[in-house]
Amino acid sequence: MSLPLLLVVACALIDPDNRVLIAKRPPGKNMAGLWEFPGGKVDEDETPEAALCRELEEELSIEVAQKCLAPCTFASHTYDDFHLLMPLYVCRNWEGTITPHEHTEIAWVRANRLANYDMPPADKPLIPMLRDLLI
Repeated sequence: MSLPLLLVVACALIDPDNRVLIAKRPPGKNMAGLWEFPGGKVDEDETPEAALCRELEEELSIEVAQKCLAPCTFASHTYDDFHLLMPLYVCRNWEGTITPHEHTEIAWVRANRLANYDMPPADKPLIPMLRDLLI
């Protein structure tokens, strides 16, 4: 039996000190309390880049131009009832002040410390690529 494929996008926002932003999932949501890279589902009529710009505005109140999103890597992970495909983009430029609307906390973390945070299984394989990128 094949599982439905869910396409979501994620972003590693990187500040001038080469720290990565992660956000804590709120209570009541699937995988509540885990830390994740911001992003979300790609709607049927969207490109991954357009979806990520929309999600970053909805979740963090920032505006990101699609040209500022650099594809970095992706995760492919099978959960119990779907298979997740998640491209990860890197972004160093945005407009606005980061204000979390859907997450309980945000943290700026050095790439070599990301593994110290409890993350969903699909996010964990992204850490080594970010660590290598930001050394």
